[in-house]
Amino acid sequence: MSVTTNLKRAAQFVVLAYILSYGLIYSYFALGGKWASPLALPMMLAYMLMPMVSAIILQKLVCKEGVIGPLGVSFKLNKWFLVAWFLMPVVVIATIGVSLLMPGIHYDPNMTAFFERFRSSLTTTQMAQMKHQIEMLPAPLFVLIGLIQGLIAGVTINAVFAFGEELGWRGFLQKQLGFLGFWRSSVVIGIVWGFWHAPVILQGYNYPQHPVLGVFMMTAWTVLLAPIFSYVRLRSKSVIAASILHGTLNGCAGAAVMVIRGGGDLIVGLTGLMGFIILALVNIGIFVYDRYYAEEQLIVA
Repeated sequence: MSVTTNLKRAAQFVVLAYILSYGLIYSYFALGGKWASPLALPMMLAYMLMPMVSAIILQKLVCKEGVIGPLGVSFKLNKWFLVAWFLMPVVVIATIGVSLLMPGIHYDPNMTAFFERFRSSLTTTQMAQMKHQIEMLPAPLFVLIGLIQGLIAGVTINAVFAFGEELGWRGFLQKQLGFLGFWRSSVVIGIVWGFWHAPVILQGYNYPQHPVLGVFMMTAWTVLLAPIFSYVRLRSKSVIAASILHGTLNGCAGAAVMVIRGGGDLIVGLTGLMGFIILALVNIGIFVYDRYYAEEQLIVA
């Protein structure tokens, strides 16, 4: 297959995924939908499925191929599935540790900053339930329970909806851009993935204090995440492992700011600069491992 064909199919995928995704969320808000409402969650779950829908459409109508094998849908377990499952809790704990080393950032056992941070994206009922739970448990135990719940969700319900994204990003788009090599293709996918989040970021998701700047922060974050996700997908030879990694990330991310006060949404948490530091170190680890310790060559295409 020629490079021109790959680029054309990649562009078709990006355009279709953006049209379907942006169209869905625009319709939701145009019809009176609110961000802090019970209907927001189903809308977000549907939003996550749009890259998968786009990949299947193009795979069937343009590529004239099946979906399972060509896009790396495999349940053949290997050690990289464990990496996918347990990496994000480690990243969360490391992010908390780095945050507490910074001036102006403090340990917050009452989790007051956490509740304030997510006030705009949680319903009144959800806020009341979370406050009741923290009153019943010490904060470190609450964080541990959050990570355990994130691990469980990461291989179950979260992985199902994360698959909706991963079949697109690490399935179809990874395949089309493989000719660029691992790092360059990861950067391109990271940029596409980041700006795909723009409509929800502008509503205050992840960066409620800085929704506009948050779009660019989110994109920088996904550029750092993309090599990690792509490496797990390629080493595991399965987009399912990438879905588990993605699902566990979504399940555990909130724990990184539960006991942190200060810093603001651009600084603390996995999506803040503290998280950027840890993800950059993971990328360095991938580079060193792949260059000096990997037992077999990484096949990107």
